[in-house]
Amino acid sequence: MSTVAVRIGPLLRRLGGGERLFKACLGVLAALVLVALLAPWLAPQDPTVGDFADTMAGVSAQHWLGTDQGGHDTFSALLLGARTSLLGPLGVVVFAGLGGIAVGLFSGWRGGWVDAVISRVLDILFAFPSLLLAILAVALFGKGLGAPVLAMAVAYLPYTARLVRGLTAQEKTRPYVAAYLVQGHAAPYVAVRGVLPNIAPTVLAQSTVNFGYALLDLAALSFLGLGVQPPTPDWGAMINRAQSAVLAGQPLSAEVPVAAVVLAVVAFNVVGERLGERSAR
Repeated sequence: MSTVAVRIGPLLRRLGGGERLFKACLGVLAALVLVALLAPWLAPQDPTVGDFADTMAGVSAQHWLGTDQGGHDTFSALLLGARTSLLGPLGVVVFAGLGGIAVGLFSGWRGGWVDAVISRVLDILFAFPSLLLAILAVALFGKGLGAPVLAMAVAYLPYTARLVRGLTAQEKTRPYVAAYLVQGHAAPYVAVRGVLPNIAPTVLAQSTVNFGYALLDLAALSFLGLGVQPPTPDWGAMINRAQSAVLAGQPLSAEVPVAAVVLAVVAFNVVGERLGERSAR
């Protein structure tokens, strides 16, 4: 993970109360999902069409959050940008989660030299920052969302795999696992039907935190011009496009997507840490 994972949840909970903050962040995430689903109907204008006669306009009844240097409506771009900004991290978390669960479950259950070999491979993958792999994927396969998502899924897979491996190694020593085996159930059945449901809450918590960092990584990639390409709305691309507006003293078109990225990352981080604390009890 290219971003340094900072445990901001405990700090924010000391400032605002743990359960209230958790519920507020859940509300933020629910609102983001609704916005992403309903964006085409909520957006008052087409953010892919600019009006050069109305560039870098301020807040008005026609443009609730102003426009950028291309005359694109910032509010509409923000709403529709939530789709790509959330869809990319979702792909990273799903692919990394499925692969990490499969690898970690197999490694933790088998143990021995198989576990040692898989652990070394995971250590090698840890050495490659996710953003670097995404840039390499763009260089090989071209700009867009597909190649970076797959590359980042590979980079995030070790985090889930190592977590699942450790939890599986602990769970397979539990009495209920021995009871399954005594009853004649095959090892794959016990691992999937017995062990996996017990470790799923912890894996979900880690995946929630990973979602926030994947969102940040993909936004950075779009800011560099290597991710989602115009005219498709995306928060990272919006920040990139607003650079000249910032230099001209009109930073609102950049501040809005930056605030959206920060709010989403904080919300995913807090919810993930809270889910992790609950699963550990």
